[in-house]
Amino acid sequence: MKKRMSDTVTGHDEGSKMKAEVFLPDDYRPAEDEPFMNDRQLEYFRRKLLAWKADLLDDSKSTIEGLQGSSRNIPDAADRASEETDRALELRTRDRQRKLVSKIDSALRRIGEGEYGYCEATGEPISLKRLDARPIATFSLEAQEKHERREKVHRDD
Repeated sequence: MKKRMSDTVTGHDEGSKMKAEVFLPDDYRPAEDEPFMNDRQLEYFRRKLLAWKADLLDDSKSTIEGLQGSSRNIPDAADRASEETDRALELRTRDRQRKLVSKIDSALRRIGEGEYGYCEATGEPISLKRLDARPIATFSLEAQEKHERREKVHRDD
């Protein structure tokens, strides 16, 4: 079994056996004056992504339970329409969250592969502030703005 350098960072190898975990104080925040994407920063973002994913999955579970429990026959057409609108909105929200979970999984995979924190377009480091605010970011702020401008131009056609 081939072992990647990043396996020691994530605390897992391909067989999912635990390795020595990176110590991370509860009040730790990535700082610009430490080496970019060092073990502590990677562990910080890994934990942040896993917690976010767990929250989304909990929300999703409660939505499913709520939808299963609310399948009742409502005689009033206005009330029925209102409930159907609420359900449709809830399902759209869950669909967006499902896509978000996929992006979180992708970010976790990039951490494992040693590619996390670097812009897909330029290869330059993504700012720690941006990653802290949006840990699934794949572009630096400048590259993201350029990408969005290009998308807007093509959308207007």
